[in-house]
Parts: sequence; structure tokens; C-alpha cells
Amino acid sequence: MFTEQRQEKILQLLNERGSITVGELTTILDSSESTIRRDLNTLDKAGKLTKVFGGAVAKDAVYSTTELSVSQKENVNSDEKQRIARYAATLVEPEDFVYIDAGTTTECMIDFLTEKRATYVTNAVTHARKLAVSGFRVILIGGELKGITEAVVGNQAVISLEKMNFNKGFFGANGISQKRGYTTPDISEALVKETAFKHCQNRYVLADSEKLGRISSVTFGDINDAVIITDNKNKGTFAGLDNIIWL
Repeated sequence: MFTEQRQEKILQLLNERGSITVGELTTILDSSESTIRRDLNTLDKAGKLTKVFGGAVAKDAVYSTTELSVSQKENVNSDEKQRIARYAATLVEPEDFVYIDAGTTTECMIDFLTEKRATYVTNAVTHARKLAVSGFRVILIGGELKGITEAVVGNQAVISLEKMNFNKGFFGANGISQKRGYTTPDISEALVKETAFKHCQNRYVLADSEKLGRISSVTFGDINDAVIITDNKNKGTFAGLDNIIWL
């Protein structure tokens, strides 16, 4: 494949997906990593894409690789998070086996939970403590504790989740894109989210509308595989989706 053809294909793939990694491009285009990196450098300098660590994103994508700490996130869009969390809590019913993902919005949800005949599983130490203190039956997934998000990650967490079957799961996300789905910056946390996602019958992503249209480093779920619960401040962004609840 000629250089021009290869670069056109890269731009076509970015238009379809929003972001792509060097590894994906080497496989799809049957080219070496060094060749792909040269193409990305060329296209970045020409202003046709934005080169990021490990790959590239479409020029018009809002891309973020940073992860704020829990304390930094707590006061961001707090009113919207409370509204989303309050609604999500009403979805839990007696005898449900529920997964609650790490995150500040999912943590807010705990304050509104009333159903004590359900069983709650989480990978967040803070979530587990709040649930236990409030008298809920809670299972904390074991594994490596990630300091910045206070989430349990790693192989042990993944292995534990693969044995479980949840009828409802509530997830946080750093970005929600129609092209790239639900995304988060850290690959180890994404693997835990992805595993839990696959083992949930009904999935809900709790995210304030600022996350809509954003893309983070790693995808953990397809846009159509969950119901999005969000506020209506940015309703025009995803107005065409039928799996979104605007509050």
C-alpha cells in the first residue's frame, strides 16, 4: 500500500472510530509500528488528526488522558451527580444482585439506596464501607488498590468478577462517545469495568452531561450496551440515542 493510500485509510478509520491505537493500525494496515508512527506524525503536522500517546484521535474529538483524584472530582457538577444518583437508586429492587463501579457519581448513589434485600458488589473501598455502615449486604472485590480513584483493580479483581452474574450494574465513565463508547484513562481499571460490564444483564452508566462527546484512553463498553443516565444540560449532543435518560 502506498503512503498516500495508507494515510487516507488512517483518516477514514479515525472518522469512523474517533480514536485508534498504533497497534490496531499495524494490524489493520499490515504495516510496521515505525511506519505507522511516521504516518501519524505527518498527519498530525498537517493538522488532519491529533497524535496522542499510543495512537491518535480525530481532530474534532474531545480527548482526555488525565485522571482526577476522588477528592478533586467530588465537587465537580455535584448537583447533577446528585440528581443522577437519586434516580439510579430507585432502579434497585428486592433480591437484585447489583454491581456498583468505583466513581463519585456511583458513590452518591449509595446515599439514596433503600433496598436492603438486595446484594451489592463493588470494587471501591469507600463504596463498600458506606454500604456496610448503612446496613446493606456488600461484597468487596479483592485485588490491587489504585490510589487516585480508590478502585480495586488487577487480575484478582477480574477473576472474581468473571465468576459473578449481576442482574444490574451501575458504572462510571470519563468519556462517552458514539464512536468509541464508554471510556476511561487507565487500562487496568478499564479491564475491571469491561469484565463487570459483560457480566451484567442490565447496565447503567451514570455520568453528568459534561462527559458526553468526550473520549478517554481505553474503551470498556459499546455505546448501545448500556442505558445512560445523565442531566439535560448537553441534550443536543446525543439527542438521537434511544438508550439515554435525561434528568
